[in-house]
Amino acid sequence: MKFNLNKKQNLSIVGILTVSVVLAWLILATNKSQPEGNGHGDHVETASHKNKDHADAEHHDAEAAPQKGSHGGKLFMQDGYGIEVTIFETGVKPEFRIYTYQNGKPLDPALSQITITLERLGRTPQAFTFVKEKDYLKGNAVVEEPHSFKVTIDAQYSNKPYRFGYEHVEARVNMVDQQVKQNGIELLTAGPARIESALQLIGEIRFNEDRMVHVVPRLAGIVESAPVNLGDRVRKGQLLAAVSSQTIADQRSELLAAQQRLALARITLEREKKLWEDKISAEQDYLQARNVMQEADIALRSAQQKLAALGSGDMTSGHLTRYEIRSPINGTVVEKHLSLGEAVKEDANIFIIADLSTVWAEMTIYAKDLNTVKLGQKATVKAAAFESQSSGAVFYIGALVGEQTRVAKARVLLPNPKGTWRPGLPVNIELVSGAVKVPVAVSAEAIQTVRDWTVVFGRYGDNFEARLVELGRSNGKFIEVIKGLNAGEQYAAKNSFLIKADLGKSGASHDH
Repeated sequence: MKFNLNKKQNLSIVGILTVSVVLAWLILATNKSQPEGNGHGDHVETASHKNKDHADAEHHDAEAAPQKGSHGGKLFMQDGYGIEVTIFETGVKPEFRIYTYQNGKPLDPALSQITITLERLGRTPQAFTFVKEKDYLKGNAVVEEPHSFKVTIDAQYSNKPYRFGYEHVEARVNMVDQQVKQNGIELLTAGPARIESALQLIGEIRFNEDRMVHVVPRLAGIVESAPVNLGDRVRKGQLLAAVSSQTIADQRSELLAAQQRLALARITLEREKKLWEDKISAEQDYLQARNVMQEADIALRSAQQKLAALGSGDMTSGHLTRYEIRSPINGTVVEKHLSLGEAVKEDANIFIIADLSTVWAEMTIYAKDLNTVKLGQKATVKAAAFESQSSGAVFYIGALVGEQTRVAKARVLLPNPKGTWRPGLPVNIELVSGAVKVPVAVSAEAIQTVRDWTVVFGRYGDNFEARLVELGRSNGKFIEVIKGLNAGEQYAAKNSFLIKADLGKSGASHDH
């Protein structure tokens, strides 16, 4: 048979054949391609099936980005068998959950035996085993933050082994030694330290009441002079004020009279004694004269003691009414309550003199801390308003707790040679309650906050990586690390905040 095709028909047949070839090639290419996921920079390893005739059916890793599974985890597929790895942390501590599939359909998780091995920087590998729970396998331990590790997944299903893997980087900054030096980052090694536990209290500077004197006139009178002013520093015996008092005049007059009577009685006694010895007068006259002189002597002593009790044993010539009030101690005039011409009573509080060479730091102690505070305990006092500190020891603890405040008072004696500590000044007081040696401690400068974590940046090769730490006791310079960092690990201390800043710039992912 013979076909006669024109030119137009020939072109149509060629076109149909060309389209068919292209479609066939696209179908073949699609079947051979691997699925792509959103690994967010993760390095993922999937297995290739090698040497199917091998007795152990060994599977080796091949790098590819995993797909995202229906539960939001990383999906790995091989020869129709698939597992989806998730880190679940909603309402619970982070835990591995694994879902299994066969030919794209959910598979009973109990039919698979799976282990996961985590490799972190500077840590020994951690192995997780799994048990069935609902429609997934649940890991046997918490996946500690940060989630920065290399993951190796070993699975066994239907007597066939499978291996998958991926790597997730979080809270890590690459910084070579030269950059560390340029940034002034100090590297220290975590290890044992002696830490003094301290109690932080608030307080106030008060007068040393053992070195504080209330000056009273001890007799009534009119103020003639008051040469010192409020705030003046005075010496012991220095004149504070002079008062004109009729009482002092009467006492001085009595003293003068007693002195005259004693002098007369002494003369009379000498005369009567001579007359008695010469047998001119009777012994009775001599004894009577001696008795009169003894009474005069007693009267004189009494007058002298009365004046001495008033602090005015002297006899100021021509000024019988003048009474001088003098400072009993070296100190500062902190209160003055009299003026010229004022009438003062004998019990008026006219001056308060305080020796400010020492002061009290009085602190407030809550009931829960009472057993921590002891007599003789070392204390460091720091001014709240400016840079100044001093040390002392607790010398007084109140025996009672306030009925309204529910607090007790304690006091620290502080030297004050330069007058820095002024009564009324608010202070912070640190009491050292004991010293203990801890196995792991780091510099206080190393502690940083990343997200809601308290971290220390460990140094591993050319990388710094955040290590979540649980902290204990502190002395202000070093802090005990209860969990999260091992003795012997190197970490960033001074200027560690620069690593945190770099971490913020890199925007490290917490995606799982």
